[in-house]
Amino acid sequence: MTKRIFRSILCVAAAVLLANLVIVMGCLYDYFGSVQEAQLKDELRLAAYAVEENGQDYLEHLSERDYRYTWTPDYRLTWIASDGTVLFDTLDSAENMENHGDRIEVREAFAKGESSSIRYSTTLTERTLYYARALNNGTVLRISIRQVTVLALVLVMLQPILLVAILAVILSAVLANWMSKKIVQPLNSLDLDHPLENNAYEELAPLLSRIHQQRQQIAAQLHSLKKQTDEFAQVTSHMKEGLVLLDNAGKILSINPAAQQVFGVETSCNGQDFLTIDRSRDLHFAIQTAVSEGHSEVRSERNGREFQFDISRIESEEAFVGTVLLAFDVTEQAFAERNRREFTANVSHELKTPLQSILGSAELLKSGMVKQDDIPHFSGLIHTEAARLVTLVEDIIHLSQLDEGMVLPQESVGLFEVAKNVTDTLSDTAAQKCVNVLVSGENICINGVRSFLYEMIFNLCDNAIKYNVEGGTVKIVVSNNVKGASITVKDTGIGIPPEYQSRVFERFFRVDKSRSKASGGTGLGLSIVKHIAQYHNATINLCSQVGEGTTITIVFPPT
Repeated sequence: MTKRIFRSILCVAAAVLLANLVIVMGCLYDYFGSVQEAQLKDELRLAAYAVEENGQDYLEHLSERDYRYTWTPDYRLTWIASDGTVLFDTLDSAENMENHGDRIEVREAFAKGESSSIRYSTTLTERTLYYARALNNGTVLRISIRQVTVLALVLVMLQPILLVAILAVILSAVLANWMSKKIVQPLNSLDLDHPLENNAYEELAPLLSRIHQQRQQIAAQLHSLKKQTDEFAQVTSHMKEGLVLLDNAGKILSINPAAQQVFGVETSCNGQDFLTIDRSRDLHFAIQTAVSEGHSEVRSERNGREFQFDISRIESEEAFVGTVLLAFDVTEQAFAERNRREFTANVSHELKTPLQSILGSAELLKSGMVKQDDIPHFSGLIHTEAARLVTLVEDIIHLSQLDEGMVLPQESVGLFEVAKNVTDTLSDTAAQKCVNVLVSGENICINGVRSFLYEMIFNLCDNAIKYNVEGGTVKIVVSNNVKGASITVKDTGIGIPPEYQSRVFERFFRVDKSRSKASGGTGLGLSIVKHIAQYHNATINLCSQVGEGTTITIVFPPT
């Protein structure tokens, strides 16, 4: 702005200077020209009187005398007869001069009594002014003078004019520079953070007032935007689902903490291309599909967890502006789906096996193909398989009830008492296996469902007896410490291989299927134990070595 003001002032000064030179020279030229013309007329009038009185003698005498102080040598007098013949001329011989009858000033003087004319030289640098006056004797006396034109005057005065112009331009430049800085200084010192507090030009008051209003509007909009941003950040930061916003170039605009954990990145990834944090081909293809079709879904594993990614195209005014990616942790859902499929398959298999035995035995009995002595054997087989089927159905129903999270009334239950009742119930089974069952510990009470706790300890002890060796031992210990009440079932049985220890609590899982079926197990016992422990917020610890036995400890939270 300073440069523009400087150039404007300098141009104005130069224009004013040029205009002044033109006006001054024009005025002076016109003034002195008019003065000279008036003098020329006076000289002609005086000369006309003298010629009328003395004739040619006056003119000859005039041209011979020293007129440095009485006559201007630039003036030229020419006496012309009525036929245009030059009678006398003060600068040249009359015999050498051509007829002047056709000269306009002479012709008009004969006609009107007085006339004037101006003629320019071929170079236009000089002009001659003529005045003619008719005398009483029928002749015309003409006076003329040479004058320089404006162009010649300019050429003569060019050097001083240029000198004055250069000095004027330099002075104008200095003054323009000072004035431009002086004008701009208040503008440069404006406090736009507080527009109304400025003491600047009055003409700027409407502008500063408008700036103040706009600053208030912008501040309000920024406050609203910050509030919305904070709310968005608060909402997304507490989301369990991962959220990633991408622009139309695939760069990250926002990523919440849940998504950072999914992709293993920090908050500094904002502004980066999404490919820098995840190079999964399936996910990248899903994003491209969402961009072209509007929506896509894909499942992928991250850090041992399974996630479902829902990707949607974002549009604004029918223009593509980006994509939004939601990551849902479906590990539990996928696990439940797999368990459900496995459970359905296992239930079908477990129900089908005893039913086939029952149907086969019943068909043999019905057809009369069984000998009289073998009837008790097949009847017993039907009874055994039917009992096994009933037990399996009861366990499945029990598991379904536990899965549904049904709430049952709780009471104070003595673990030592329940453990003692279980050992009494399993005494015959233990005797058949020649297994010694021992119960020790404290009489500790916890809040729980007595039937559930009984079934949990029963299943643990039943497995410890079934999978024990002949002459083995099962020890049940009830204790209490800072971690809470606990019950431990330790056997000296066959043990569980390490690769199977994490799966023994799954439904229908058996380490040795042939031995399990021989012992009559359904494969749901330890799964029921796990669900009952979870129902009472207890934890399960398993320690086992093949050939040495298994120890399972249930720890209840302190009350």
